[in-house]
Amino acid sequence: MRRRNLSLVLHAVAAHGPLSRAAVAARIGLTRAAVSTLVDELARDGLLVELGPSRPGTVGRPGSALQLNERGPAGLGAEIGVDHLAVCAMDLGKRVRVRAQVESANRDGAPGPVLGRLAELVRRVAAEAEGEGLRPVGLAVAVPGLVARESCVVVRAPNLRWEGVDVGPALREALPGLPLTVDNEANLGALAELWLGGHDPAPRDFVHVSAEIGIGAAVVIDGRLLRGTHGFAGELGHVPVRPEGPECVCGGRGCLEQYAGEEAVLRAGGIPAEQAADGHRAPGSRIALLARRAADGDQKVRRALRGAGAALGIALAGTVNLLDPQKVVLGGALTPLAPWLLPALERELAQRLTDPARPGQDVVTVSRLGSDGPVLGAAGSVVQGVLDDPAALREDGA
Repeated sequence: MRRRNLSLVLHAVAAHGPLSRAAVAARIGLTRAAVSTLVDELARDGLLVELGPSRPGTVGRPGSALQLNERGPAGLGAEIGVDHLAVCAMDLGKRVRVRAQVESANRDGAPGPVLGRLAELVRRVAAEAEGEGLRPVGLAVAVPGLVARESCVVVRAPNLRWEGVDVGPALREALPGLPLTVDNEANLGALAELWLGGHDPAPRDFVHVSAEIGIGAAVVIDGRLLRGTHGFAGELGHVPVRPEGPECVCGGRGCLEQYAGEEAVLRAGGIPAEQAADGHRAPGSRIALLARRAADGDQKVRRALRGAGAALGIALAGTVNLLDPQKVVLGGALTPLAPWLLPALERELAQRLTDPARPGQDVVTVSRLGSDGPVLGAAGSVVQGVLDDPAALREDGA
C-alpha cells in the first residue's frame, strides 16, 4: 500500500503540479497527514522539491508548493538504428535535457564495435547529465528487431543482420550497476506516443506504425503494450500483403516490407541503390530524398509512395478489423512521407474496414515525434518506472 501511495503522490504532482500537500491529498483521496509523510519520503529521495508558499492571498496559511525535482533522477534512452546511434537523458518531467546522435553504419559492422560506440555515447551523455545535476537511474535501449522477453538478447534484427546478440555486457560495462532494459524500437516509439505525443485527447488504444529500413508496429491497449507470448507482437512488416510476391529477408514472400520499406520504395521510385547511398548516409537522408523528389513532382516516386500506402492500408485493415483501435499512428520515418502515403492508405482502409460508418481518414493520424520516438520512449520508460514505483529506487541503491 505504501508503494502504491508513493506512486499516487508522485503521479499527481507530475500530472498537475506544482501542488500543495492539501491539493495532492484532495486529488488522490488520502489524508493530509498521510500525504505529508509520503511527500517527506519522496523529498528525501530527491524526487520532489518544495518551491515555497502556494496560493498567496487566500484564507488560511498557504501550503508549500511541490514539484518534481529537475535535478533528481533521470532516465537514459538509447537507440541503435541502421545508420545511426542516439542517446538522450530525460528528467522526471519527461523533458530531454541532454541528447547526442552520431552517424554509424551499423548494418555493415559486427555487433561488438557498434555496441562499443554506443557505450561511449552513453557514457558521454550520462556525464553531461550529471553535470546538470541529474542522476541517471536506468538505461533503456531501442533496437530494430525482436528482443527476447525480459532479456537483453536481440533474437533477430534482419536489417542489422544480427541474430542472438546480447546487448547487455558492453553497456553494463559502460555504466556498472545501472539497470538495463532492451526493447523493440516500435514498442518504445509507441510508448513515446502515449506519453509525449501531444494528442488531445491522448488515445489509450492505438496501433503505432514506424519505419526505418524495415517496418514495425506496436499495439497499445488501455495504455499498455500488447507484447505477445514471446514479446514479438507487432511484426507488421512481415504481414504478407501479396503472398505471391518477392521473397523477404524473413523467409516469407510478399511481406509488407517488400512494398513499403525504405529500400522497396527507393527501388520502385527509380532511385538506384548507389545513388541513394551516395551522399545520403546521414540518418533519415534517404527518406528526405524521397520526400524532396515527391514534393518536386517526380511522378515515379509519387507512384511508388502510392503503392507503399496501398500496401500499408491492406496490412493495417486486418489489424484494425481485429483490434478496433481508436487510432493508427504513423511514426518514425513514415512521417515525412505521410502526404503521399495517406491517400492510398486511407482508400484501402475505407474499402476494407468492417465498420462502414468509420472512414479511413478517421482512423489514421501522423505522429508529431517523427523519428525521435524510439529514443524518447526508451528514456521515458525509465522515468515512467520511477513514477510507477519510486520505492524501488531506494531498494536498488540508486
